[in-house]
Amino acid sequence: MTWQADILTLFPEMFPGPLGCSLAGRALERNLWACRTHDLRPFGQGVHKALDDAPFGGGAGMVMRPDVLDDALTSVRQADDGRPVIYPTPRGRRLEQKDIARYVQGEGVVILCGRFEGVDERVLEKHAIEQVCMGDFVLSGGEIPALALLDGCVRLLPGVMGSALSGEEESFSAGLLEYPQYTRPATWEGRDVPPVLLSGNHGEIARWRDEKSIAVTRTRRPDLWAVYEQQQQS
Repeated sequence: MTWQADILTLFPEMFPGPLGCSLAGRALERNLWACRTHDLRPFGQGVHKALDDAPFGGGAGMVMRPDVLDDALTSVRQADDGRPVIYPTPRGRRLEQKDIARYVQGEGVVILCGRFEGVDERVLEKHAIEQVCMGDFVLSGGEIPALALLDGCVRLLPGVMGSALSGEEESFSAGLLEYPQYTRPATWEGRDVPPVLLSGNHGEIARWRDEKSIAVTRTRRPDLWAVYEQQQQS
């Protein structure tokens, strides 16, 4: 069964975008995954097809209406559709590699791309929508996070990457950041590749990579290191 991504957005022309290139694009051509967009505008209410309204309680900006989004989601998802509905938002929990791996194990995802000041909370509750955050920054809408999320998923689908190990030996897969990488030439502008990588001793190479992963994680992501260290002690 083809892994299916449905995207609800005000800008369907943004998809597949960069996902039509490189690994994801070739996988799309081979039907390893499918990308289907749904324009939210036709679901707007009234003569003017209103998609948003002023927030109750006052405040700046507009909020996407629950009836509009409910109609759109209902049109996309059948009653037996077990795919998660995902809403990228700064209010969400941080998206992690384990989430990507979970999405890949299913039949696909439905992504709701918000705009304006956000989405009425009631539709999020009704559809048990997962709220995820790409990082501690704010974007104009959910389309760019949706592209990033899909790229993370597609590359893990069976048959997309040339080597299964590519997905196993990278950052976050084991709770650590990835070790440094080197290729030819062995000496470049006076900088040498670490001798252990040229030794052919796979045991020593594995130990070197583990040590470097630990060092990089402790230095650059102390939050990840704290979680990893706690898991090792338990």
